[in-house]
Amino acid sequence: MAESSAVPMIVLTRHQDNVEAINSNLRNAGMAVRCNWIKELTDLGEALQQINAHMLVAFVGPDPADMTKVMTVAKQYGADVPVLFARDQVDEEIISNAMQQGARDVVTLMNPNRLRGVVARELEANRQARALNTTISSAREYRDQLKSFMAGSADAIAHVQEGIIVDANPAWLDLYGFKDADALVGTPLMDAFDAEVHAALKGALVACLQGKWSNHTLKANALLNDGSNVPLEIELSRTEFDGEPAVRLCFAARKRESGNLNEQLTEALERDASTGALQRKFFIEHLKKTLAHPIKAGVRELVAIQPDKLDAIADDIGPLVVEDFIAQFAGLVSETRQASDLVGRFGDGTLVLLMERGTARDIEVWATNLIRKVGTQVFRLGEKQISCTCSVGVGLIDARSPNASNAIADALSARRAAETAGGARVNIVDHREEDTKREAADEVWVKRIRAALMENRFRLMQQPIASLLGEDKGMFDVLVRMVDEQGEELLPAEFMAAAERNDLMKNIDRWVIGASMTFIASRPVKQLFVRLSKDSVRDKSLLQWLLNQLKSSRIEPGRLAFQISEQIATEYLGDTSELANGLRKIGFRFAIEHFGTGRDPQRLIAHLPIDYLKVDGTLMQGLAVDQALQGRVRDLVDQAKGRNIGTIAERVEDANTMAVLWQLGIEFIQGYFVNEPEQVVMG
Repeated sequence: MAESSAVPMIVLTRHQDNVEAINSNLRNAGMAVRCNWIKELTDLGEALQQINAHMLVAFVGPDPADMTKVMTVAKQYGADVPVLFARDQVDEEIISNAMQQGARDVVTLMNPNRLRGVVARELEANRQARALNTTISSAREYRDQLKSFMAGSADAIAHVQEGIIVDANPAWLDLYGFKDADALVGTPLMDAFDAEVHAALKGALVACLQGKWSNHTLKANALLNDGSNVPLEIELSRTEFDGEPAVRLCFAARKRESGNLNEQLTEALERDASTGALQRKFFIEHLKKTLAHPIKAGVRELVAIQPDKLDAIADDIGPLVVEDFIAQFAGLVSETRQASDLVGRFGDGTLVLLMERGTARDIEVWATNLIRKVGTQVFRLGEKQISCTCSVGVGLIDARSPNASNAIADALSARRAAETAGGARVNIVDHREEDTKREAADEVWVKRIRAALMENRFRLMQQPIASLLGEDKGMFDVLVRMVDEQGEELLPAEFMAAAERNDLMKNIDRWVIGASMTFIASRPVKQLFVRLSKDSVRDKSLLQWLLNQLKSSRIEPGRLAFQISEQIATEYLGDTSELANGLRKIGFRFAIEHFGTGRDPQRLIAHLPIDYLKVDGTLMQGLAVDQALQGRVRDLVDQAKGRNIGTIAERVEDANTMAVLWQLGIEFIQGYFVNEPEQVVMG
């Protein structure tokens, strides 16, 4: 493992052999650590201040006072650093005394297995604590920002969750006549309004939480603390409070020329506090709106920027100041970009910009100048001063058919590639020569795929299919992964397109079928779904090959269901019908996947001998709140039931969708809500 990614530790001991023993013990167990040797206790305080240590291992003698002295220094200079004591002899009383003083545990070099276990446990606990502290800090910063904005607003604002007021600004308190928030927070919202408007207010809250309330005002009579009432026009908007969905109610004291309160508040909350850049979600929304209008002249490109070796920098400077570093880095970017550039923050330290310039060369020169500027900058972070380099990735946007998703992916992947190549450079993804590049890439992929087939470097993955009928049917969908020359798994999206273009899908399909039959023979699988490509659907030799495989595997054919997509079945209906009938004659099952989005799904049901229909995953998106979509799925289910065809819903991702599918009569579901794909282990 790279030294820059190793976990920093402090080892307090007078003997170098102890340091080497810990270092070798942990590294031999696959734990990448970097041991910083401190000989004397008098040097420990300075070390804790200078080193962003994730653990302190202190070797002590039998005198209990030794532990007390170490803990005194540790609490003074590194209160958050977990402390382990190392001794020649260890018993429960020694461990108890150490833990009472604040240590995490006591270990001995004589028991290396326990040493590794304790260190692994405490490093993981420390990692989780750091991550939690970062999350809490971000949430606190967000809330403080919101509180500050609300406190300074003359407009009355309150936040409501599940009908209860959870927050109110001074203007809202003044409106109702309360001296402090304690008297109002935690009370039902309905108590603040006349009973005649309760039904309308409840409906508006529900609609707002469901995203169906847009740019409307609600007229209501407010019941003030003195018993009087006043008519209001309230603006409602969906938001979050303490990480949970909420509704923001606003009564505008006056309309400002610069826009209403909601617009100002939205602008403030859309931006990242450290960098001033739009948060990822809002950047993408603004990007899509911008790309919807064609550029009048010049070029549009997406640019991704990030400091090189950011993880190592974070380990060096510590989590408390890393945001300060990112803010200074973003400041350099802001100094050089144009004010009209759209800027978003992606992840810890990645900035993504939409730039419009006269030529692509303009953007490349800008990026080169930025890299030079960053390379000469000294970042001052508390008592530390550091320098860094940065890499820039550029994704070109096709003016004829702009695609925000592809451009973002191109820019981010180009930046990663630039850093991998050594950093401090610009990398540009240009799809204008895509055909030429694809041909060259296909030559490489064909060789890699053929080699993987010859060397059996494919892996079968299984994804459970859950029953909504209350019993486990033992059903699984299978997927395939290719393992490259370095042992890394490749997803189908990386190699399938090249395989399809170069007549290799039949080979891959047959590998998957053979592996699936082996899986069925060794495991109590009741139904396994294997997909076929269009090449296999049109392959007239497939049925005879399957008969031969059945003879050698001796599995029950009914446990294997072959599935093809609705698109392939529609485009090659004759071939599909011939294959489906042949499969059913042998005893296999037949299924159509991605069903329900084609131009004539009823025709397929009428013409093909189908055992299962897999309702397309796109129909699951928004199903829980879309009655029209629910009706569409219900029609498909009814048609399937009329012909005794089983139904499976694809890509189910949440409990609400599952509940709706149960009501619609779907029998089975699959997706990440059920389980992620897992590697098949042959028995």
